[in-house]
Amino acid sequence: MLMKWHRLHNSRQMPWKGEKDPYKIWLSEIILQQTRVEQGLAYYNRFIQHYPTIQQLAAAPDQEVLKLWEGLGYYSRCRNLLLTARRILKEYKGLFPRDYETLLSLKGVGPYTAAAIASFAYNQPYAVVDGNVFRVLSRFFGLDTAIDSLPGKKLFTGLADEVLDRQYPALFNQAIMDFGATVCKPMAPACIDCPARKDCAAFLSGNVNRLPVKEKTLQRKHRWFYYFIFEHRGNWLVNQRNQRDIWQGLFEFYLLETEAACEWSDKKVMEWLHDQYGIVDASLVNISSVQTQQLTHQQIRGQFIQLKLSNRPDFLKSYQWQPKNRLKELPFPRFITQYLEEHTSIRS
Repeated sequence: MLMKWHRLHNSRQMPWKGEKDPYKIWLSEIILQQTRVEQGLAYYNRFIQHYPTIQQLAAAPDQEVLKLWEGLGYYSRCRNLLLTARRILKEYKGLFPRDYETLLSLKGVGPYTAAAIASFAYNQPYAVVDGNVFRVLSRFFGLDTAIDSLPGKKLFTGLADEVLDRQYPALFNQAIMDFGATVCKPMAPACIDCPARKDCAAFLSGNVNRLPVKEKTLQRKHRWFYYFIFEHRGNWLVNQRNQRDIWQGLFEFYLLETEAACEWSDKKVMEWLHDQYGIVDASLVNISSVQTQQLTHQQIRGQFIQLKLSNRPDFLKSYQWQPKNRLKELPFPRFITQYLEEHTSIRS
């Protein structure tokens, strides 16, 4: 049924669909981790345009690649991308390994990505189990084991391996993922048009909207970021985030992180600068409205406070000071670039 649907009715188009180049398959899978296809598509195209081969990616400067990744989030993926590209160039002469276990040893490559490369590039019989596959299997077989539990992952991975078409694993993996994305969708699945509905346990029992089951609820963390944008004689203070936290390796302005919201006024900003750092010769340019960015596990809220300094205080001398035209070359998190795009006087 599934292969017939794939052959006759699957019209889902993506640039990496049917791709046999392991580099492009790997790149697409890394980009699509924690990213919607609609968003990841533009990034994939840009990466292929800038780095058509793994050799070119491996040779690219870290900051250049991070800049291209800017706004995609989960920046550890980008750092792992570079580490793996350089390892493949050094240890495998630029050729992706064909062995599944060796693929698993690559930085940032887990069972899903290793199976995708092995099956799509080399037509090896490994089931690619993503959220779409979990959902199709859970509904079709009527299984209420939580898909995010250890027993659930073991159960559904084994089941995916059982139903895999070993003669045509690449076609089957693409078919079941596309089926989950276009027919057996998370919300409002197209059950009436589903060719499997007569045999689907969830449809027959009226449990389609109950499955699949998840046992974990994300605990979202709320953080307040206040960025002070210091300008001194046409140069802007920036800092590179190197701590093990969100946005590692990206640039930001001077950050004050607080546990709760602060109410900033012109007077309070100047008092804070004086009381905290002894700054008395600053002119306030702007206090932004509250900005918000929702990440997967946390919400970032905060404001941007822009100031011109007559002198460079001692406590700021260890920071980087960059001319305005250099700012657009630096990789910033999306939380900051959204503000900069609205204030072209800073980043133009």
